[in-house]
Amino acid sequence: MKLVGGDPCLDFVNTVGGRAQSRVRADKLASYSDLVGFAEHAGLVNASAARGLKRKGFAQPRDAEAALQRARAFREALYAALRALLLGRRPAPPELRTLNAELAACRSRERLALQRGRLLWGWPEAGERLESPLWPVARAAAALLTSPELARLRQCGGDACGWLFLDRSRNRSRQWCTMQDCGNLSKVRRFRKRHGRVKP
Repeated sequence: MKLVGGDPCLDFVNTVGGRAQSRVRADKLASYSDLVGFAEHAGLVNASAARGLKRKGFAQPRDAEAALQRARAFREALYAALRALLLGRRPAPPELRTLNAELAACRSRERLALQRGRLLWGWPEAGERLESPLWPVARAAAALLTSPELARLRQCGGDACGWLFLDRSRNRSRQWCTMQDCGNLSKVRRFRKRHGRVKP
């Protein structure tokens, strides 16, 4: 799972192979273990918590499946809301309800704890509750959705990609999720088209 969004909530939205006409292609959250794997890879849960969650998911498959379905619903609501804002539209009420529900769940579990001499917000139950990988994503989403950084939101121009990212380039000209993937594919297609190597 590539982390190219520039924000944890965008990397979460990008846990798909791509999007074509609002349909997910190659869902990378195929199992509860994938959800935990993403959270660990993105630095949202530590290795110890990830191991505990995977064990718990294996021992409680029904609950793990419910947490996975909840994660997918959250991801799609977040994507739809971000896409609407990118197009200058209002997010739909059902999407906002889903986002607010996840944010409320996240905040209800947060506690202040002393870490290295400082009080910081955290989740004491992060390694115990199956839905806990969603909490840091919800917090990141709330921060981005209310931040001036949202003006830098872009969507990859690659065919059937649809990944979202924050354009932090100096002149705000970034077009692709990565130049190595969609950017190079686009360059190759343009080259072949110019030289008559593309079928109509």
